[in-house]
Amino acid sequence: MAHRRVWIAGHGGMVGSAIGRLVEAQGETVLKVDRRSVDLRNQLAIELWLKQARPDAIVFAAAKVGGIGANCAYPADFIFDNLAIEMNVIHSAHVANVDRLVFLASSCIYPAGASQPIKEESLLSGGLESSNEWYSIAKIAGVKLCQAYWKQYGRRYTAVAPCNLFGPGDNFDPDTGHVIPSLIQRFHEAKVRRQQRVVVWGTGEPLREFLHVQDLARAVLLCLERYDEPGPVNCGSGLEISIADLAEIVAKVVGFDGKIIFDPRRPSGAPRKFLDSKKLRDLGWRPDIDLEAGIVSTFDWFLKNKPHGYVDAPFTEIGDDFGLRWM
Repeated sequence: MAHRRVWIAGHGGMVGSAIGRLVEAQGETVLKVDRRSVDLRNQLAIELWLKQARPDAIVFAAAKVGGIGANCAYPADFIFDNLAIEMNVIHSAHVANVDRLVFLASSCIYPAGASQPIKEESLLSGGLESSNEWYSIAKIAGVKLCQAYWKQYGRRYTAVAPCNLFGPGDNFDPDTGHVIPSLIQRFHEAKVRRQQRVVVWGTGEPLREFLHVQDLARAVLLCLERYDEPGPVNCGSGLEISIADLAEIVAKVVGFDGKIIFDPRRPSGAPRKFLDSKKLRDLGWRPDIDLEAGIVSTFDWFLKNKPHGYVDAPFTEIGDDFGLRWM
């Protein structure tokens, strides 16, 4: 592999940092720029930076993300910020004559009623899950932008659509995080505070597919090298689990032995989201990290890094119900 300079947009996030570690392990240069230096919603700022940085390829992992609660509360922020950074980064890459780009999409680009397992051809074949449609629409736009620049200019811009991700560096804020880090955070709080129960949003019945971010990083770099279609290409673990069973695993890993209560009055999200990842597997990719082992390593990272909301001493100012939101 020739030495390259790879700009990872969103290098500080869970996905971007995992990809960056892998790029550096391969002996290539990771280009980084802080959001305070270059606002990705500002096209001119991106173009000026790219002119100086001169990357050979781009991994586009920057996005405004959050769980069901955040998506429902801030729909304008989710659609505006994501549309803005997608348009600016992808167009600026073309202006800078960067010929290779991989955009990180999401499984939420697919219709809520898509046939399972979901194939890439299901894109735009039906209505979206209402709880996160604003984010979904923005991600679909990013996928279509890649396709448009491939079609009109021959740019090798493609998109990877992963299932639900987790791992070190995740967002453990229960208001904006996804299901696994939110469960880790709340079960740990309940354990430290000696609470007897935790309330989880929804029925617990929906099925989800989870992938450790390190496995996604390998898939992204494989696509950067070998995937020669506009995309999207699905990236899933191939295993499904109910939210209820997932909660039991996380509780065991964290050491919470109280009662888990599901609140069906709260949104549950789509009943099932299971990806057909045959295209990626045909390239030779397979996930390496088992779900429970991945949750153990994620919890270890959480304890060592004390992310937002970490509780290190019990107190009783609040009640014993903790709402968990997920997507």
